Amino acid sequence: MRNVTTIKTQRASGSASATLFGCLFAAQSSLLVLTPILSGVAADLEVSPAAAGQLRAVSGVVAVIVAVGLLIIRRRWELRGLLALGLGLLATAAVASAAAPSFTALAVAQIVLGGGVALVLAGGLAAAASWAPDGQRATLLSWALVGQPSAWIVGMPVIGFVGDHSWRLAWLVPLAACVLTLIRVLRREPGTPEPAPTSVRKLFRRPGATRWATTELMAYAGWAGVLVYCGSLLTEAHGASAAAAGIALGGGASGFVIGTFVARRWVEHAARPMLLITGPGMAAAALILGAVRPSFGFSVTMFAVIAFLAGARMIAGSAVGLDLAGVGALQAMSIRAASMQGGYLGGAVLGGVGLALGGWSVVGAVLALPLLISVAVTAADRGSARRSTENLKVGAR
Repeated sequence: MRNVTTIKTQRASGSASATLFGCLFAAQSSLLVLTPILSGVAADLEVSPAAAGQLRAVSGVVAVIVAVGLLIIRRRWELRGLLALGLGLLATAAVASAAAPSFTALAVAQIVLGGGVALVLAGGLAAAASWAPDGQRATLLSWALVGQPSAWIVGMPVIGFVGDHSWRLAWLVPLAACVLTLIRVLRREPGTPEPAPTSVRKLFRRPGATRWATTELMAYAGWAGVLVYCGSLLTEAHGASAAAAGIALGGGASGFVIGTFVARRWVEHAARPMLLITGPGMAAAALILGAVRPSFGFSVTMFAVIAFLAGARMIAGSAVGLDLAGVGALQAMSIRAASMQGGYLGGAVLGGVGLALGGWSVVGAVLALPLLISVAVTAADRGSARRSTENLKVGAR
């Protein structure tokens, strides 16, 4: 009987893991598709490359707004339905983008895409907690999280290859990921709706909620800035071709996958200490990446180191959010989705400012700063929690 139960648990965990991996892969590939095809989009739709570059900002801002909306709307969401809606929006956006007759139409499609990204990111990571069999949360969380870097590793080369023939055909990659994952989601039995959400005012009065949201925003600003500018560093500082930089970054991104799977062994019991270890490591690596550039291989190695630490840091940060007292999984992951997209926008701005002020060395310094702020806030949060525990013990006496 015990063996039968174990097999059923493993099958349920494996099925849910594959579905959540697909959800985050679909969301990330939808965001990535513009990266290698921007020049083609600009030329075909007769806009400047700078204007085409703003399309990513459109989807990012909308994703933040929708994620915040999930916090505000007092509705009990059922996660299967939420994920199906998000994937449906992503598929619709992909079709609309591929068929866009004008730049305005393409920008409107990015609005739809941003909404879908927010729903899938928040719902997918919340499901890692809600769908997990006993003792399997770390497993589901790790598989969900590695869906995003896998889109870099696998999806980006495919998008680049197809995009060389037509930027419109490149949208078939996220479309296929969305449709295949949507089929898996719809095959699941509807679950129990999530608990009634706490009002935003009460939510951020919960112990640690505001500090955790701040740490996630700062950490993603630093990490996203590295993602945004590392490719330019490889091509400009080392003279690498775009193809070589893309392959190198895809290989380096595998460090995120490895870091996530290594960290999941300890995340259930040591999530906060992991934040205090990985944060300074990421900051130091970002400084070195910007300031020390002896060779192309060295810079790629430093990027892989940052990616490894980021993988460990992000699963730990997600676990801390899911464990916040009195905060539902969907609300916590909605905060995380808003922090992630806000961090991408903030990291892009910070890196641009650093590059304008003093080159790559300054870029490394300004991206290390939010990472160190996240560590300082985490340390303060641990101290506050310790003092609260001590006060409770004193009161009990």
